Amino acid sequence: MAEVKARNPVEPEFHQAVFEVAESLSLVLERHPEFRKAKLLERIIEPERVVMFRVAWQDDGGELHVNRGFRIQMNSAIGPYKGGLRFHPTVNLGVLKFLAFEQVFKNALTTLPMGGGKGGADFDPKGKSDAEVMRFCQAFMCELFRHIGPDTDVPAGDIGVGAREIGYLFGMYKRLRNEFTGVMTGKGLTWGGSVIRPEATGYGAVYFAAEMLKTRKQELKGKTCLVSGSGNVAQYTVDKLISLGARAVTLSDSSGYIYDEAGIDREKLGFVMDLKNNRRGRISEYAEKFSGAVYTPLDPTADHNPLWNHPAECAFPSATQNEINERDATNMLRNKVFVVSEGANMPTTIGGIEQFLDAGILFGPGKAANAGGVATSGLEMAQNSMRISWTREEVDARLFNIMKTIHEVCQNTAEKYGTPGNYVNGANIAGFLKVANAMMDQGVV
Repeated sequence: MAEVKARNPVEPEFHQAVFEVAESLSLVLERHPEFRKAKLLERIIEPERVVMFRVAWQDDGGELHVNRGFRIQMNSAIGPYKGGLRFHPTVNLGVLKFLAFEQVFKNALTTLPMGGGKGGADFDPKGKSDAEVMRFCQAFMCELFRHIGPDTDVPAGDIGVGAREIGYLFGMYKRLRNEFTGVMTGKGLTWGGSVIRPEATGYGAVYFAAEMLKTRKQELKGKTCLVSGSGNVAQYTVDKLISLGARAVTLSDSSGYIYDEAGIDREKLGFVMDLKNNRRGRISEYAEKFSGAVYTPLDPTADHNPLWNHPAECAFPSATQNEINERDATNMLRNKVFVVSEGANMPTTIGGIEQFLDAGILFGPGKAANAGGVATSGLEMAQNSMRISWTREEVDARLFNIMKTIHEVCQNTAEKYGTPGNYVNGANIAGFLKVANAMMDQGVV
């Protein structure tokens, strides 16, 4: 870790992601000295390629703007690089390296042949017109197109990159390369997209929670659930929770959160989807619309997030990294939360994870619990390659089976390495072993 911090200064998120994995892998390296000799951990930590570029674009008023674009191609040992693009003001090299590093292990767990990558820009699509977003996406793709392809690197969406942005990005790629290929996932259904893709990450996190509960002979029906975020992941987490008879009581955005003790039903969820997907409004409007719901604004100076301080059995952090700290974890445990299934990437700090593991609760880390999104992206790639489209039922069944398999692999690996019930170790070790064995086979490259 000292070497990682020295070589990658001012990248705390990357340091955190590496530390969590390295801690688990000490169990593996003791049994596999050949991995240590081959410097596999050191090689996996270092990206195979980092692309950073200028993105110049013009707003509707004619003013010029300059943003910074990135693509981190982390590891391609088991397949082409695969991972989302994030457009958000907080995007920087360290954040994207942490996301790309996590993606390597997450993709390995899906059972599909995909390497790990991530990219994006410090561009904020909020408040921008469709024309401005289109011009930015086109300028961004004018550089990115040189580095991606269906057999090289297949980007997808992430925070700030939804169906609109994927469409603009794909359109420019198609024009520049004069070819129609499955180079992006998250595409529209009429031009190569897959059903269930918007729902996949949320559905998958719920499926993973249900599998964890089965180990204690319980189910989600009747459980009260805390959900953060209000984008695709949060929306479809709530959607699947409703289907399985659970009661979601919270949602949030960057301005604050709502608590609805009566539970978020289909009508209320429909309002949130229209609010966020079409009108791009704030979650505070939910409390204005539905009596009984309470809105609490975000206090950026607070040392905890009050969203996590409500009575519940299950929690689905689905917003962003490090949204659950040590104090939040303490509050959750005091309020009887015993299932945490991470829909976001690394939403829990190291201190929070340690509390959950020490308490022996069911904790599903993001690289396992939220792998449903990239798994369905992989299914979209398969459909593109075969020039076919599967039905909603087929894709959902495949997604469920993938999440069930991921759970089984994490559970069995944790037991094999002497830490039964520790899904963090199970996910880290299982993902690492698949990538490590491929790298050993392929030599020093």
